[in-house]
Amino acid sequence: QVKLVESGGGSVQAGGSLRLSCVASGYKYSRYCMAWFRAAPGKEREGVSCITASGRSTYATDSVKGRFTISRDNAKSTVYLQVNSLKPEDTGMYYCAARLRAGCALYTAGYNYWGQGTQVTVSS
Repeated sequence: QVKLVESGGGSVQAGGSLRLSCVASGYKYSRYCMAWFRAAPGKEREGVSCITASGRSTYATDSVKGRFTISRDNAKSTVYLQVNSLKPEDTGMYYCAARLRAGCALYTAGYNYWGQGTQVTVSS
């Protein structure tokens, strides 16, 4: 059974940082793409960043480039999202997702498994 468990969310002031983690189990984690998505209150889920199976390539949506960094540790079956210089508009539920392909993309339909999410709240 595939399981994705996120952690690391919290409440911070604008300009602050957090490190989100997602531990995967139940499938061959190291072979597949991982991604982070987020859903702001009243808005659709959007892709934030993704990383290929090898970890050699990453992609991020324009609004977070230069502030958020995705990484993975295949030995620990864990993907991370370092979020810096947080803004109030970054507030939302952050979800980890697994795509059963080596390459990655930032559209929700391309992902097979999802975690329950971790809340990030940024105050001004």
